Amino acid sequence: MSMPAPLQLTALKATSPKKATFLVLAVSVVALLVLVGVIYGHGRAAEVPAWVAWLPALNALLNGTSAVFLVLAYRAIRRRDVVTHSRRVLTSLGASALFLVSYIVYHSVHGDTPFGGQGLVRPLYFFILVTHVVLSAVVLPLIFMSLFFSLSGRFPRHRKIARYTFPIWLYVSVTGVLVFVLLRTFG
Repeated sequence: MSMPAPLQLTALKATSPKKATFLVLAVSVVALLVLVGVIYGHGRAAEVPAWVAWLPALNALLNGTSAVFLVLAYRAIRRRDVVTHSRRVLTSLGASALFLVSYIVYHSVHGDTPFGGQGLVRPLYFFILVTHVVLSAVVLPLIFMSLFFSLSGRFPRHRKIARYTFPIWLYVSVTGVLVFVLLRTFG
């Protein structure tokens, strides 16, 4: 019995890794600049619709979903089940993309939520928040490059970069949930 081939895109096979790296870095920088502009480029809306209050919980759910599917994808690839691995990574990517849209909507309408915790929890919260934010900027191009190498059939390179992408992406997803829990508890 032969294993089915993982998803590959012919157009990406013809793209050089150097060109892909340039495009990934350019798209990542533009995406991060747009994100910063949307979040911090204006003040809080005068009237915040009631449905916006549900977005932080949705964001935590999407981050948690991404984390679960990343772990399931890792388990699948350890069993050499490439097709299941691919599906689970794409599900995680979808959850992360939906999170990003919801996050932008929330912060563009609501603004930031101040952290009210005091004592030892305060430096812990800010450590988690700062590492979460910094690593989310770092992981974006890593995710794109991992995806490019996989979809273009360059699996040795995919494995090389995925060794770094996976733990950082997992950390960002899990700490996204932790930030939500800490803000709900101490916000």
